[in-house]
Amino acid sequence: MLQIDWAQLWTPIRLSLQVALIASIFSTILGVALAWRMSRSKVKGKILLETAFLLPLVLPPTVVGFLLLILLGRRSWIGQFAEWLFSAPIIFSWGAAVIASVVVSFPLVYQTMKTGFRTIDHQLTDAARSIGANEWQVFRYITLPLAFPSVITAYILSFARSLGEFGATLMIAGNIPGKTQTVPTAIFVAVDSGNMTMAWLWTISMVIISFLLLLLTGRQETSSS
Repeated sequence: MLQIDWAQLWTPIRLSLQVALIASIFSTILGVALAWRMSRSKVKGKILLETAFLLPLVLPPTVVGFLLLILLGRRSWIGQFAEWLFSAPIIFSWGAAVIASVVVSFPLVYQTMKTGFRTIDHQLTDAARSIGANEWQVFRYITLPLAFPSVITAYILSFARSLGEFGATLMIAGNIPGKTQTVPTAIFVAVDSGNMTMAWLWTISMVIISFLLLLLTGRQETSSS
């Protein structure tokens, strides 16, 4: 009879869901704010800045992880300051997995919201400004509600991307069981050690979760069209 260690199975799934939840919240807030700001900006070098925003989307995850390792490592001033502030280094921690997921999922949020803001009728926002509304009021009461379907789509895509993050997470968070081991890294280790049963169970769980997320995205796009 097949014996399954349910604690071993569930721990990486739980950690992956937690990391994806927190990372997708941060990346969505950041992506919405920057997409809104850039949609109204006409500064020189805008195309270069937006290209930098989207760079993690095309870079190999290990390259992103290496750059984060240099930026947040114990030899960098950011890493040293964080270690002084939290009495622990950033790298090889649960927080490092969140940071990696935010970086790699942010471009999806930014691009989705950039498209969403473009679909808004500017006559509505101009009318609000003409009656005395400031930019924050225009954003809060007109722009954001009209773009809210795009916000939901961006969040779901960010969550799904964070859930499947592997390369950058492995570089800066490592693969510590019960602490930083997410499902993608757990699958890698299971296959490497020949534990195909656990590899299959984790793979099936990821396929099911990812399918449901994409299905939810499709339903959201259908309902908003």
